[in-house]
Amino acid sequence: MVPDISLGGRTYGLLAYLYGPGRRDEHLDPHLVASWQPELAPDPGRDPAATLKQLQERLDLPVEAVPEHRRPKQHVWHCPVRTDPGDRHLSDAEWAEVARRVVAATGIAEEGDERACRWIAVRHAEDHIHIVATLKRADGRSPRRHDDYNRAQAECRQIEKDFGLRRLNPGDRTAAKRPTSAERAKAERAGRTVTARELLRDHVRQAMAGAADEAEFFDRLTEAGVRLDRRLAPSGDVLGYRVALPGDRNRAGQPVWFPGSRLGHDLSLPKIRRRLGSPEDADVPPADDRPRQCEGPARARRDVTGIVERTTTAYADDGDEAEAAAQLSGLGEVLDAVAQTSPASTRQQVTAAARAFERATRFHTRAERADDRAVRFAARGIIQAGNALGRGEDGGATAMLLSTLVLATIAAARWHTARRHHQQAAAARQAADQLRAAYRTAATSPLRAMRAQGRRLPERVRTRHTGTVEAALPGRTGSLRREDGWDALVATLDQAENAGHNPEALLQQAVAWRELNTADSVTDVLVWRLRRIGRLPADPSQPRADTRTTEQQPQPARTHTATPTTQNPAAPEHRRRR
Repeated sequence: MVPDISLGGRTYGLLAYLYGPGRRDEHLDPHLVASWQPELAPDPGRDPAATLKQLQERLDLPVEAVPEHRRPKQHVWHCPVRTDPGDRHLSDAEWAEVARRVVAATGIAEEGDERACRWIAVRHAEDHIHIVATLKRADGRSPRRHDDYNRAQAECRQIEKDFGLRRLNPGDRTAAKRPTSAERAKAERAGRTVTARELLRDHVRQAMAGAADEAEFFDRLTEAGVRLDRRLAPSGDVLGYRVALPGDRNRAGQPVWFPGSRLGHDLSLPKIRRRLGSPEDADVPPADDRPRQCEGPARARRDVTGIVERTTTAYADDGDEAEAAAQLSGLGEVLDAVAQTSPASTRQQVTAAARAFERATRFHTRAERADDRAVRFAARGIIQAGNALGRGEDGGATAMLLSTLVLATIAAARWHTARRHHQQAAAARQAADQLRAAYRTAATSPLRAMRAQGRRLPERVRTRHTGTVEAALPGRTGSLRREDGWDALVATLDQAENAGHNPEALLQQAVAWRELNTADSVTDVLVWRLRRIGRLPADPSQPRADTRTTEQQPQPARTHTATPTTQNPAAPEHRRRR
């Protein structure tokens, strides 16, 4: 059950909407289910003699009774309350009880207070009501409605329990401000599926992804086409910033500006500066934790895949919470970077995943910038490499990275669940679902080619590679052979052998990277790990990938800590000497 509180200044306008046909004739049988005093509240929906004007005048009477200078500019309190789509439909009597409990919990009309604010509850659909109140009491005072949104949320959680409805996750007051009903209606009129607030939040987060300094952050915002206004001190120093969408204007024709702090708790300029660090802190990570720059989208994605896999060790079940916060924050930046540079075929899903995972990065433990330096540098590498194509080596490397990002977000969901971070766990699971959809799209072509290659191999070769899998994963070969990716795994092992690798040693290394229990397809995960650590082409129709560096085993230490370079034990001898 979800309440959504907003304020307005036109009682009659809101009533006309509630009792009207709706934007798509979806309002059926609008009528009152409860009010501050039933005998004083006319119901234009059920009483032919009642009018909207009469109801508006009764609601506004306490506001009109006080001197004009004491009237609130936005005197209309509006709170739709909606049940979950899977819930049963409540009766009018049950909705009336919901309304009375919500207005009591929020301070609008506490139980037994005869001089409380006037309010009504209108029902025009099966699954929700609209509570409308005017913000002056009968004694001329304003209601004590401090923190009304969170109080309404808490009461709705209790109502769900009492009424046997689906119980939503409790909030922890770290979420970004939700768009208002007016913002959603405005986006709908403009033909957008998301509001200006949500679009601007995406732009700011994407501008932050891997930015080296404040100047680059502001440059990226401008390049994205966002209107930017910096607040300057007399000395010329930047004190803050605000952004607006081009063409998004209010009734006066002025741009609708959003300061960073209104887009998200972590998007104010001081918090962005803390994230970026000072110039003295801007040293780069060790070479082994740093993706190579300007070598193309496919190379950048391969490098970042290994870094993302190593971040998951920071939020193991017994990991340090501050370090985990830093790595989760960095993972969010990687998602923002991938969203900007994804092929058109997967960009929508990856953008949705990044938007969802943003909630998983915000909880009460603060992330220190230094802890996620390697991951931030990875995000920067993706941005600098440019947009990836949806085919060839770019397409295969995108599938490789998306496969790892699915596992990383699942690990994040498990970590949050273990700590009862309900909202963050749900957000991470939602991000994983979107990434799965993107992965299926990106992986279709390269996996189809690998499966075809695997099926063409002689039976004696397939039998040999089956034994290799059994040696690395005893007792699991039977279940793996039933997966769609089995032939692709056999083809990958054969290509690794032809490239001079020891297939068994390479597979052992791939299995050791991280647990496989959360993988939707173990064979798919192993295919991409083998191709990355063995530097096999992500697209089997392409020539063999660059082999100038070697992969390392995952390090349990923090990713910003320098680690000695190690040779790949599975690499052929002549390449190790070179």
